[in-house]
Amino acid sequence: MSATPGTEPIKFAYWVPNVSGGLVTSTIDQRTDWGYDYNRELAVLAENNGFEYALSQVRYMASYGAEYQHESTSFSLALLLATQRLKVIAAVHPGLWHPGVLAKLGATADHLSHGRFAVNVVSGWFKGEFTALGEHWLEHDERYRRSEEFIRALRGIWTEDDFNLAGDFYRIRDFTLKPKPLNTPRRPNPEIFQGGNSTAARQMAGRVSDWYFSNGKDYDGAAEQLHDVNKSAAENGRSVNFGLNGFIIARDTEKEARETLREIIAKAHKPSVEGFRDAVTQAGKSAQDGKGMWADSSFEDLVQYNDGFKTQLIGTPEQIAERIVKYKALGVDLMLLGFLHYHEEVEYFGRRVLPIVRELEAAREPATV
Repeated sequence: MSATPGTEPIKFAYWVPNVSGGLVTSTIDQRTDWGYDYNRELAVLAENNGFEYALSQVRYMASYGAEYQHESTSFSLALLLATQRLKVIAAVHPGLWHPGVLAKLGATADHLSHGRFAVNVVSGWFKGEFTALGEHWLEHDERYRRSEEFIRALRGIWTEDDFNLAGDFYRIRDFTLKPKPLNTPRRPNPEIFQGGNSTAARQMAGRVSDWYFSNGKDYDGAAEQLHDVNKSAAENGRSVNFGLNGFIIARDTEKEARETLREIIAKAHKPSVEGFRDAVTQAGKSAQDGKGMWADSSFEDLVQYNDGFKTQLIGTPEQIAERIVKYKALGVDLMLLGFLHYHEEVEYFGRRVLPIVRELEAAREPATV
């Protein structure tokens, strides 16, 4: 799927705040709202400030600072219909969705949005949601096996007639979907994203996914995951795009940005962070090699629940732009960003940070003859 690393401008996505509580589990003031009107305005603002993608979060049960949530697929479609260029990624759980049902929804959303629908397949970390709904909770690597089968089914239904799959988790017989999603020069079917950190996740990405999302990482952590995902993809005759999570605190001075981070952590809502930590620790350490998501996350890291502080996009526009371009040089294709005050800070990013990123990219491009 991806072009030669570094040849295209780095892309930007933002976490859709369709879940209450904002993107940090803290009592600090967050001028961010989970409602539709706020998010509709944000989507338009984002696509006009350099964002190509938005990722709708998925949470089914009120918990851990996310007391209220809008369902991801329907919310994504609403944002698609409110925008012109933005691609919206709906997060979904195998085990709670059947791939054939999602394929149908995705095809309709893709036609209504003229080819801008995408999906993020989430293997699952929150055991309580599955058990509360009476669904069987699989062990870590089995969840990724199910996700791989889910993706194979989804792509097969989107691209083939009379599709068949005799898997361990899904049985599909002579299934034809019409209309299929739009087939465009840039993509034969809606882009399929996945997250993860474990060896099982990295290997699965190389076999079946278009995009791999990493939790927040420093340079060494991103480089390690990039190496493993690219190795798996090469072994399967494929290439995979790489997205990295980061929480941006861009201010006119580094001192102001660092003070904002200090206040976020000082005002962390401890019961919610600790509850989340208890839930994800078992998910992260249950991988066979102990490399699951959040396996090495501290309390402070988990105040931003996808380790966004680790990426260290904190400082002046110049500092943040330089760090983003260094991640691009490693092979990162997309930055998935969260903010404290979305409307103001997305506009600030587009006006102050993004132009510097593009200047630095242009300066680093090799000369052509």
